[in-house]
Amino acid sequence: MTTRPTTLGALRDSGWRSRSVKREIRDNLVAALREGRPIFPGLVGYDETVVPQVCNALLAGHDFILLGLRGQAKTRLLRTLPLLLDEALPVVAGSELNDDPFAPVCTTAIRLVAEKGDATPIAWLSRAERYHEKLATPDVTIADLIGDVDPIKAATRRLTFADPEVIHFGIVPRSNRGIFAINELPDLAARIQVGLLNILEEGDLQIRGFPIRLPMDLLMVFSANPEDYTNRGNIITPLRDRIASQILTHYPRTLAESAAITAQEAWLDRDGPVDVEVPELLRELVEQVAFCARASDFVDQSSGVSARVTIALIEHVVSNAERRALRTGESPSVARVGDLIAGVPALTGKIELVYEGEREGVQRVAAHVLAQAVAAVFDRHMPPAYGQAGERRRRGRDDEVPAPKNAYTPILQWFQAGHTVEVSDELPGAALFERLGAIPGLGAVTREVLKPKGEAQTAAAMEFVLEGLAAHSLLAREDLVRGRSYRDPLDQMARQL
Repeated sequence: MTTRPTTLGALRDSGWRSRSVKREIRDNLVAALREGRPIFPGLVGYDETVVPQVCNALLAGHDFILLGLRGQAKTRLLRTLPLLLDEALPVVAGSELNDDPFAPVCTTAIRLVAEKGDATPIAWLSRAERYHEKLATPDVTIADLIGDVDPIKAATRRLTFADPEVIHFGIVPRSNRGIFAINELPDLAARIQVGLLNILEEGDLQIRGFPIRLPMDLLMVFSANPEDYTNRGNIITPLRDRIASQILTHYPRTLAESAAITAQEAWLDRDGPVDVEVPELLRELVEQVAFCARASDFVDQSSGVSARVTIALIEHVVSNAERRALRTGESPSVARVGDLIAGVPALTGKIELVYEGEREGVQRVAAHVLAQAVAAVFDRHMPPAYGQAGERRRRGRDDEVPAPKNAYTPILQWFQAGHTVEVSDELPGAALFERLGAIPGLGAVTREVLKPKGEAQTAAAMEFVLEGLAAHSLLAREDLVRGRSYRDPLDQMARQL
């Protein structure tokens, strides 16, 4: 490993040359694009949309803002930007503003270089140390961001308030020669946003009434939620004009992208006493819940449905299956629809409702979204719920030859005969398999179409089929204290009357 220079003279002899941070990022981005390396590892679904726009902004040397709803990986993308910085950067040792040894800007660093010359000590900053982030809140002050006069420093060092050394610098100047990010920019008070204008346009900062000009070398990036433009604040027009690029983010556009994000972020591989298997069908169902919520008329779409919904939901599913296994002693435990229903708390806290949704109540809206998701996944994998004749009726072709018997006829006839079945997420897989296996035709259609392996997976698949029939109103489902019961819809109506 090559030893890095530790003095100004050694740094000069090494051939190192100063570059602005935007030039540094551009050069490293050019190299990454030429070599075909991933630019933002860990980001899923943005390769053809957001990433090219971010690359264009960085190649142009632009400050930029990411605009999108919550849970669209805006902060994650910003925190990946330091990967485009050099591995380490030389600074004047002990300087507050990460001063360039060849062009220091703060008084302390200028004095040190003048006194020691080539013997000036050099320190090296890592990539991580060159990225600073601030969450914009209404109580953020100019002193927090830019700086202010420090009367204690003036008193202890016997300096006048006209001396630049009495200034206590804020987080922005301390990010000099690096990247500074502000999350939720509209939440920043308008009078504070004004303090950023000079930094973006002229690249310098002003502190109170001091005749001080400190040139800043920064890449400034921001994130914002469109909802904030009307509900909590606004970005003042001059600041918006100075942010050179505005890049729109989005939610995953396919179930595969959403599943990849969930698999990457969710804590599923737990080092516990029992193993939990999550069938692919249930993983798909978890992702479908988010897609249905994003299309629901009861959910406020201007607020969005975060990608954190599916992450929290599948973690709830695994936890419920894990809890059941610990209580019953079965291992491995196979997650099933009942575990998904038990995960409703992961959904109710992450959706904002419109007026109609508020009238229904968040629990009923969550149940409605889950039912829509089950119906959608059921339709993709199972024979038509209403049979082929039902399909023709929807197309207005009643005059055709009647279709073969519905695949679910034996199941429905069993319920029409007055039978009822109760299931619970507390039931071990073997007990659930025995209970649902007694329903004529259920095991046969489940095995033929879904091809589960083993009793536990078959039980989970049969429960999914029952829930799918209930979602299509072919069965009536009633929520019980410890589970659910399924019966014929007419029987349910009679009981209610």
